Amino acid sequence: MAAISLADWLRSASDDTLTELLRARRDLATPPPADSAVLATRAGTAGSIARACENLDTATLSVLEALVVAGADTEPVGRDTLSELLGTDPGPALDRLRGLALAWGDDDALQVAPGARETFGPFPAGLGSPAPALAKTDLAAALAEIGEDERALLGKLSAGPPIGRTRDAATDVPLELAANPVQRLLARGLLLRRDDQTVELPRELGLALRGGVIHPPGTLREPDLPTNPHQQSTVDEAAAGEAMEFLRHLESVLRAWSQQPSPVLKSGGLGVREVRRLAKELDIDEPRVTLLAELAAGAGLVAASDDPNAEWVPTTLTDSWLSSPPAVRWMTIAQAWLDLPRLPGLAGQRDAKDKTLVPLSEELRRPQAPTLRRRVLDTLAELPSGAGIKSVDELVALLAWRAPRRGGRLRDDIVRWTMAEASALGVVALGALTSAAGALLDDDPHLAASAMADAMPQPVDQVLVQADLTVVAPGPLEAELATEITAVADVESAGHATVYRVTEDSVRRALDTGRTADDLHDLFRTHSATPVPQSLTYLIDDVARRHGRLRGGAAASFLRCDDEVLIAEVLRTAAARDYELRKIAPTVLVSPYPLAELLDALRSAGFTPAAEGPDGRILDLRPSGRRIPARGRPARRTVPQPGPISPEQVAAVLAHIRAGDRAATTRRGTTVRLPAGGGADTSATMALLARATREQREVWIGFVDSHGTASQRVVTPVRVGGGILESAENERYPLHRITSAALVED
Repeated sequence: MAAISLADWLRSASDDTLTELLRARRDLATPPPADSAVLATRAGTAGSIARACENLDTATLSVLEALVVAGADTEPVGRDTLSELLGTDPGPALDRLRGLALAWGDDDALQVAPGARETFGPFPAGLGSPAPALAKTDLAAALAEIGEDERALLGKLSAGPPIGRTRDAATDVPLELAANPVQRLLARGLLLRRDDQTVELPRELGLALRGGVIHPPGTLREPDLPTNPHQQSTVDEAAAGEAMEFLRHLESVLRAWSQQPSPVLKSGGLGVREVRRLAKELDIDEPRVTLLAELAAGAGLVAASDDPNAEWVPTTLTDSWLSSPPAVRWMTIAQAWLDLPRLPGLAGQRDAKDKTLVPLSEELRRPQAPTLRRRVLDTLAELPSGAGIKSVDELVALLAWRAPRRGGRLRDDIVRWTMAEASALGVVALGALTSAAGALLDDDPHLAASAMADAMPQPVDQVLVQADLTVVAPGPLEAELATEITAVADVESAGHATVYRVTEDSVRRALDTGRTADDLHDLFRTHSATPVPQSLTYLIDDVARRHGRLRGGAAASFLRCDDEVLIAEVLRTAAARDYELRKIAPTVLVSPYPLAELLDALRSAGFTPAAEGPDGRILDLRPSGRRIPARGRPARRTVPQPGPISPEQVAAVLAHIRAGDRAATTRRGTTVRLPAGGGADTSATMALLARATREQREVWIGFVDSHGTASQRVVTPVRVGGGILESAENERYPLHRITSAALVED
């Protein structure tokens, strides 16, 4: 076997091969390697190999692991040996490893860098250390002589890791005196003693128990992803329903925080009790509250106030978002989710200190989250239109096979969280990607909003008013009608058909906003597809007859009423004493307290007062909710790592490497040396460079770049002056950085 170093292999590689290597392993190009030797050293480090392995699938990783098991990091290994360990030919996986410089050499002399062994740990493929004593042992015959308990122990260790802790390894015991499986296996030489409490299964025996291969053959094939066929329109319509429900819940969260903001924990985030309170108020589960809170903050709709007692408060962006069409609101939230550098699914779990992780806390931040989220959706995008996966677990298995080293310990959980969140948002439905989500992945938000608008049910302008004072909306209401109905009725249940209920309080609330009884009668008469029941008419008239008889204004506040008996009745209440009401006229009372507080107290006492403005019209004093200035959202960053290297950068790095290789192999004459940056005489160097300029001869120079890295170049000087050497290759070298120079000999 003819061994070759990685540096020599890279030096002999074509420009196209090195170009693909630099594109695939971006870290190798920064800073530009001085020559192929530096490139090889960098490519062989454990850190760089580990980063490259994150993008390898299970089959390719198995080939690299087999090379490590075979000892290719210490001496060349033949392809036949590799095939024997794999149970099949390595095929394209080996070519990919060569293209990534993770393996190199001809088929009869394959090698890997020593850093590869560090990447796979002390037990590559879950196999132990070799035992030369077993090389000539008939392992099949030895295994045939052992008992079932010994075989069970060996089977457990052969699955990996190959070491076990036991107290039975302390002393050597002859086979005839061995009292347990560990002692018998040690006596037979089928286990190795590492220390008094640790035993190890030899590599040869581990391979024998696995049938001579390092992994079961089935694991080298990509698992199937079974799907169910659906019409794309069916998928989009199902997703639109989920999207509308999610938007309704988010609106409820924003309105709840407008009226009663949740406090920010001292350590940051949203407390567990607040999550439970919101879940109870909105009648949803806690994971959904977490997702709603995270996306509200991620979209800039909510932020922590700057008060000493900070609270989660809606921002000024909330009002414009609430007034936008549903499809635009969805697009804003879906885009925020796609780019969210956080993992909401972590909320509720415990950290290393056994502390519960809470929503909106810094512990949920994961810069890789957008990349991992898109990876899941990109896999769904590969499926035919409308095809939905049958099981999330099958998707988890596929993505784990494609990149087993990406995502860390949360790798599989992230896939499950992504699918659950995507389904809740309407990005995925029936296991398939929606048309709107596909447009988002293509970075076309306008097309995404248009696709979602087409999938959402068309707004309706009719409701069904029933005798039990419920109002049924058979679909999403037009924006103006929805505002009117919400003003006079409370949502009782939501879904594809929303049920509202009209009560005395809800009618009074509508009258408080300045609407009259005639306005409410006209609303139901115009928009009800069924006859308006008498019970609703009576309710509106009864509340309207009593509403506003008692009116208030600011004195700080005042009350007036034409009925002196009612005024006297008010003065006899505890509220009159608490709010220091006093009569200034037979029909007028005043109070030093704000009008809103006074009216709330009177309502609690059973009265139905209304607020009055300067012109005598009824005012709506209900608070519109707190708002704080919107914070600037960070720029979108779907991929946290540096972007792909450009063709121009690749060409420059490649030229840099080739120039360094040429300088390293060039024959040169007498070398003039000068300490870089020193104050020594430069006349000899200047004379040599001037001669090379006149004679148009190549010069070998050594120099130190701005990063302090020493390297060599072969250049053809065209001008020397002003402290700069200019070369025919359009490069400029400061003379004070040149450490040595020599004419190139033929």
